[in-house]
Amino acid sequence: MTTTVAVIGGGYGGTTVAKELDSFTDVVLVEPREDFVHHVAALRGLVDPEWTDRLFYPYARLLERGRVLRDRAVSVDQDGVTLASGERLTPDYVVLATGSAYPFPAKIDFHDSASAKAKIRATREELAGAEKVLLLGAGPVGLELAGEIKAVWPEKTVTIVDPAKEILPGFPEEFRAEIRRQLGDLGVELLLGTSLTEQPVSEPGQAKTFTSGLTGGGEVTADLWFQCYGGAPHTAYLDGELAAARQANGQVAVTPELRLPGQPRVFALGDITALPEGKLAKVAGDHAEVVVANIRALVEGGELRAHTPGGPMISLPLGPSGGATYAEEVGILDAATTSEIKGSHMMVSRYEEMFRTA
Repeated sequence: MTTTVAVIGGGYGGTTVAKELDSFTDVVLVEPREDFVHHVAALRGLVDPEWTDRLFYPYARLLERGRVLRDRAVSVDQDGVTLASGERLTPDYVVLATGSAYPFPAKIDFHDSASAKAKIRATREELAGAEKVLLLGAGPVGLELAGEIKAVWPEKTVTIVDPAKEILPGFPEEFRAEIRRQLGDLGVELLLGTSLTEQPVSEPGQAKTFTSGLTGGGEVTADLWFQCYGGAPHTAYLDGELAAARQANGQVAVTPELRLPGQPRVFALGDITALPEGKLAKVAGDHAEVVVANIRALVEGGELRAHTPGGPMISLPLGPSGGATYAEEVGILDAATTSEIKGSHMMVSRYEEMFRTA
């Protein structure tokens, strides 16, 4: 009998696992979205209309033998998966790849692509008319969004506010200094170690001028703002014995083989794992390789692989031609190299090939 696998979540890690398992298992990918969303390019899609449609890839051609089920897991326990439709799956193995939520525009909060594209276009129109833009959060999303805005509208005032006293903690000072230098050259104002004294009067992405005081003194005026912090893993569906792996922050404990502790048939990968490494598409891909290898080993016989969390790494575009990259094995890479490896193309060819849309 063919081994059955349910992959819960069709993001970067889940699609990779499903595609690789397709050749030797009976795989079903459970995903509520109409299309795969290439969130790596979401901020580019906000500012550049030519990129909006390039964020979405139909699941129809992802698998040759398996199936993609447009549904949502409402409960996953040690015995199987219960879907929102009422269907119950009882596969041999379950792979949890549900990822995380993050405020728009870094992640798209619609399951149907027409609504998602409509929101992107409407927000772009609001952004285009704003003279002063405020970004709350100086993490990678806030910094990247500032670069994208400045690349299209260099005349706009862009201010980033964050209570942290430094950008990108955990990365070398030389790398952080290069990002600060480029932001300064773009005219982006960094206000660190301070917060707004009151919430903006408008919703994120809605054009409405306001002024707020700052806890560190002074004030800031903006016509539009975005929230660039606040990711949260999607794991509320864990039930039964699996719920024990869920930590207070929503992440799940995993063994070196990326299985839930005490659950030899349940794997987890990507953003939901409580591993000390960045929550990046590349990391999800690395996890996917280990999960696929271990399911193959369990099916065909062989040694299980262990995942070793990598050190700090980031490729941070500031628009198509700016930014910097850091990884321990290569050190700091400049704007031109960052543009070549990510910023100019946002790695879309990889997903055009994966989903066979090229």
